[in-house]
Amino acid sequence: MSTVKRIGILTSGGDAPGMNAAIRAVTRGAISNGMSVKGIYRGYKGLITGEIEDFRTQHVSNIIQRGGTVLKTARCDEFKTPEGRRQAYDRLVEQGIDALVVIGGDGTLTGARIFAQEFNYPVVGLPGTIDNDLFGTDVTIGYDTALNTILECVDKIRDTASSHDRLFFIEVMGRDAGFLALNGAIASGAEAAIIPEISMETDQLAEMIDKGLRKTKNSSIVLVAESEITGGAMGVAERVKKEYPQFDVRVSILGHLQRGGAPSAQDRILATRMGIAAIEALLDDQRNVMTGIQNEEIVYVPFAKAIKNDKPINRELLKVLRISSI
Repeated sequence: MSTVKRIGILTSGGDAPGMNAAIRAVTRGAISNGMSVKGIYRGYKGLITGEIEDFRTQHVSNIIQRGGTVLKTARCDEFKTPEGRRQAYDRLVEQGIDALVVIGGDGTLTGARIFAQEFNYPVVGLPGTIDNDLFGTDVTIGYDTALNTILECVDKIRDTASSHDRLFFIEVMGRDAGFLALNGAIASGAEAAIIPEISMETDQLAEMIDKGLRKTKNSSIVLVAESEITGGAMGVAERVKKEYPQFDVRVSILGHLQRGGAPSAQDRILATRMGIAAIEALLDDQRNVMTGIQNEEIVYVPFAKAIKNDKPINRELLKVLRISSI
């Protein structure tokens, strides 16, 4: 029988569409199992400063369709220090919180793992990040919505690219992961994607131009993952201006557009399933695990694996893009 009677829930790091659906599912999953819930505002920062309140079922009414996070989020340098984590732990004890559910990306789960080890404290994580870069889950909360936002933007940019015979480099988020760029390129019919996973293996720009980019087209769109490795869209565009001056180049950086908007049906379902699964993990006395999804089945992935292992890109998709964009 689980000893967890009261849980705390927080969102941390960059916001992702579907976080509210996850908050709702965790809250209601806990309440339906006889637990009480405390909502912690502004992530680890709010945990340290004590921005904590009782969460009841009505606190999460009418939020499933909203983007962002009702619990707010913040970066927190203090939590990176032993002193800050000790303050956070003291606050949890003071509030009578027996376990923590955290929703966020790589940095959030890294912090959760260190904290859980230092204080032997039960933590369960949900992968909430548009980057889709966490190992052990096929997809993360927010990724599908961000992909659809990219699709909508690229469709609109294509209209102007075609009108002016231009080569557009569109920068998408993803940090050091090319999932949004690669799948966004396939879905939008872009000519190519420049991603960090293969930048060390091949000169993607030269390869793309040498293959006869735009020979049969009056415009071209290339998605570029934001990354120091790729140089981002501005870096790639500068190179084209120097090495291939015949092209009329434009850059569009989608930026925080990709984080916003109502979550897609897929993200709402995923977040709800993962939120309920997080409570079930605590009931089973599991700790220091991330809920994930593999082949449509919920799985529990140890923090160490989710954070340390790089999630590989599906190389079959590179071939698909190459063939479909000739």
